[in-house]
Amino acid sequence: MHVAATLLGVFLIAVVLWETFETLVLPRRVSRRIRLTRFYFRWSWNLWKSVGRRRTGPREEAYLSVYAPLSLLLLFAWWAAGVAIGFALVAWGIHAHLDVHGTERFGTYLYFSATTFVTLGLGDVTPASEAGRILTVVEAGLGFAFLALAISYLPVMYQAFSRREATISRLDQWAGSPPSGVELLRRAAQHDEISSVDHLLGDWEAWSAELLESHLSYPILAYFRSQHERESWLAALTAILDASALVLAGVEGVSRWQAKRTFAMARHAVVDLAQVLATGIDPHAPDRLPEGADRALRSTLELSGVRLGPKTEAHLLAFRRMYEPYVAALSRRLRMPVEPLVPDGEAVDAWEASPWSLPDRD
Repeated sequence: MHVAATLLGVFLIAVVLWETFETLVLPRRVSRRIRLTRFYFRWSWNLWKSVGRRRTGPREEAYLSVYAPLSLLLLFAWWAAGVAIGFALVAWGIHAHLDVHGTERFGTYLYFSATTFVTLGLGDVTPASEAGRILTVVEAGLGFAFLALAISYLPVMYQAFSRREATISRLDQWAGSPPSGVELLRRAAQHDEISSVDHLLGDWEAWSAELLESHLSYPILAYFRSQHERESWLAALTAILDASALVLAGVEGVSRWQAKRTFAMARHAVVDLAQVLATGIDPHAPDRLPEGADRALRSTLELSGVRLGPKTEAHLLAFRRMYEPYVAALSRRLRMPVEPLVPDGEAVDAWEASPWSLPDRD
């Protein structure tokens, strides 16, 4: 039994430390299919969604927004517990004697391991053998390094989240809330500024590349939700894909070369994130441009001054098939709604939905 406990402890320590290294230190996507961290996020997110299934509207959004930061803290606690239990099993298995009043039970080893890992150093239980002292030094060093990694990990992640959200907020004036690629082109043409879309697509090419890099390195960022209820990184990315696809399908006045680069980068981000989050594709998702809506699409854009080619709708369908199945799967998994291609009614900006008067003060 003691030999099995030792082997189990070594295995548990190795697995947790390797998972921590892959999640916090390794700056690249992990292709290994079996990962405890991936299982943890998938299981906890499904549980969190099922518990809050009856909530709707702002209450649902507020509830779902708690998941990402809370699950991250619980993940750190899970890792710490795994390492502490692993060292307790090793010490108990090799009979590393402790200087303690009473008998040396496994609970005593677990208590000593936990206080050593978090570097409390209470002194009520101390190692009484050479092997115990070596394990204590190794565990205390790992605990110090783990705490340092956890503390440094949070600012990096929140900086990436802040940069992501700042760009999404600026899209509100261009494409409304929720954002729409059709609305983006309509507004630009309505103000006789269709050429300004070139610069916007260039900015979002860079944003898509940063999103891809940060969310592949730290997939938990995909679960962090935007500040406003009708905004999300997925909805914004889809709007940019729609706008780029429309330009490539036949919208005149916008650089096709810039649209092609932005489309390629944005689609790359969508496909890779779908693979990392294991969402696959959703071939049975509702059509975002159902039959008859293509006429409304052309009418909406042409009335605003957007010039379309004769086969824009047919070409657009080919581009949409390249990203919409992945978008639909991500939307279903993350509970981030994506609007139809042609918005229903006029899009309202987030700032217009804010209160227009200050509260009365006595």
